[in-house]
Formats: sequence, structure tokens, C-alpha cells
Amino acid sequence: MKKALILALTVFSLAACKESARQETGTQANDPSLVAPAAELRAQLRLGVVDKALISETLRVAGQIDFDEQHLARIGATVTGRVTQIDALLGQEVKKGDVLARLNSSELSSQQLSYLKARAELELNRRNVERARALFDADVISAAELQRRESEYQISRAEARAAADQLLLLGVTQQAIERLGTQGAVNSVTPVVASIAGVVVERKLAPGQVVQPADSLFVIADLARVWAEAEVPEQQVSQVKVGQVVSILVPALGNEKLTGKLIFVGQTVNPETRTVLVRTELDNRDGRLKPAMLASMLIEARPAERLVVPASAVVRESDEDHVFVMVDEQSFRLAKVKLGPEQQGRRVVLSGLQGGEKIVVEGAFHLNNERNRKEMEGA
Repeated sequence: MKKALILALTVFSLAACKESARQETGTQANDPSLVAPAAELRAQLRLGVVDKALISETLRVAGQIDFDEQHLARIGATVTGRVTQIDALLGQEVKKGDVLARLNSSELSSQQLSYLKARAELELNRRNVERARALFDADVISAAELQRRESEYQISRAEARAAADQLLLLGVTQQAIERLGTQGAVNSVTPVVASIAGVVVERKLAPGQVVQPADSLFVIADLARVWAEAEVPEQQVSQVKVGQVVSILVPALGNEKLTGKLIFVGQTVNPETRTVLVRTELDNRDGRLKPAMLASMLIEARPAERLVVPASAVVRESDEDHVFVMVDEQSFRLAKVKLGPEQQGRRVVLSGLQGGEKIVVEGAFHLNNERNRKEMEGA
């Protein structure tokens, strides 16, 4: 009797297990997103609640390295003249005051002659005044005559100063003007000199070319500091401000991360691209950064409260992000979600979760393997 009872219980238990397996298979077949793992696998899972956290989103915008316009000089001629010599080559490093080219200018010669004439007139009038004073003291000429000659002397002094100032405007140094006044030798050759130290990045002249003062002949850039500029979409510009710390990734440097601060955020929107220009300044004393290099700018926006899930909770299925949401103590449902990029081990929930759900935060990969296995068995 006892043996018969044990046998009956065993048969009943086997039937119940088979029925449970059939129900589980049926459930799996009806909803392939559901999975009821065995006890051993359930023990390996760790659950967590979908909640909010303060997140600083990182904007990634394309940009490039550019010259620091505050350390860029466009150098031209001070007079109209013909190029007789070019001393600076493209890419050459120069110092402030270095001669870049030389011009022959008839305009310069004419102005020097005008200065010499003004000097001669000044000297003549100075001597006339000295003589007039002596004659006035001897009561030979009147006071009116003395005043006339003194007035002529003052006018000639003003004309000489004006002629000297004109030479200064044409690029003649004060020392050269003094030599011209003492030696009287006219020099029609004038140099084009570097106004800052840096690298010659543009050269727009050729031997024999006639150039004007409005022409830009050389561009010199001090590359010890450069700018990194990027275009931020207008929808995200409210998240950036001057002083924010940004990271710069330059592919040419193996995506090495450089750090800087935003020194400029544009006040206008580009109507064609619907973007706003932002700029940061970078140290480049080692010369590794070259203007026009491509770069990506990573800008951390102000922290905001967002719904997040741990990155370990996410599984990829059919090239989409999913998480396992707890249905009851025995089963979990694979739910499709839309998530932002990973930040410090967390991902922002864009859609698919409301908050408060219990999800698998560790072991989701193994749970998905079990779900796929049972789905294949059901098929």
C-alpha cells in the first residue's frame, strides 16, 4: 500500500513537471519576449529600480583647429613700389622686425626729396631769423620785418615736421630720417618687415610685381596658441556658455583628449546651417596642432535630472537596445528602449521606460541567452 502511494506521488509529480514545462513552452511560444529562468540562473541575477539621477549630457560637435586671430598679422607695403627681393619663404619662422621683402619706390624717393627741401628751407629761415634779430638790435629793420621772418621760420619748421611724419607713415624709421637729414642720401628701397614673431603662413607676391599699400603680401601667425572652433546646433546652444570646460579630440593625434575652456559663444545663428559658433583656446607650444586639422569638441552641459539605467542592464537584440523588466517573481520581459550614449556607466532613457520598474541590472546577457535558447526550442 505504501509502495503504491509512493509510486502514485512520483507519477503525479512527473506529470506536474511535464505540464509546467508545457505551460512554460506555451507561454514562451505565445510571447517570445518573456522568459522564466531556472532557479540557478535567477540566483545569479541582480535587480534594480529604474530611477532618476543628475546627468551632465555631453554634446559632441564637429569642428577644426584654426589660427588664433589675436596673434595673426597681415603685412603689406607702406608705399606703392615694385618688388625687388623676397627674403621670407612660406612656412619660415621669423622674428619681429625681420625683413620679409624689399621694394623700390619712386613715391618714397619723391617724399625724401620733399623732406630734404623742407629741411633746407628750415635752415635758410633759421639763419634769416638770426640775421634779422641782429639787424633789429642795431635798429636797421623794423619789428614788423623781424616778425615776418620769424613767422616764415615757424612755418618752415611745421613743414619739415610734416615731411618727416609722412616719411614715418611710409615706413621710414626715425633713425633713417635723421641720417637722411645729415647725409642727404636718398634711398628708394624700402623693406617689408614682420610686425610679430611667428610662421609665414601666406605669401602673395612675386619678383617684379607692383604692389599697393592696400595689398596683403604676407600673413604671419604665432602658432604657440591656436583656436578650436565648432558649430553647435541651435537647439542645444542653451546648454553651453563661456567658461565651460570642453574636451577636444583630434583624429590626427590619435584622438588624444585635449582640455580647454570655451572663450566664445556666438550671439547669432548661421541661417544656412542653423548652428552657433563656439571657440576654445589651446596651448600649442609643441607645434603638434596644425590649423585646418579636423577635431571633435565634447561639451559637458549643465546637470539635469534624467531617467537612467545602468549600462550593464542593456542587451543588444536585432541591433536595438533592450532591458529585462521584472513581470513577477518567476519571469522577466525583454523590453525595447531608446537610450542615450553611455556616461560613467549609465545611460539616459529616452523612451521605453516610465521609471519605477524593476529591471535586471546584472546577468541580463545570460538571461537573454536563456530566452533565445527557449525560443529556439519552442520553434
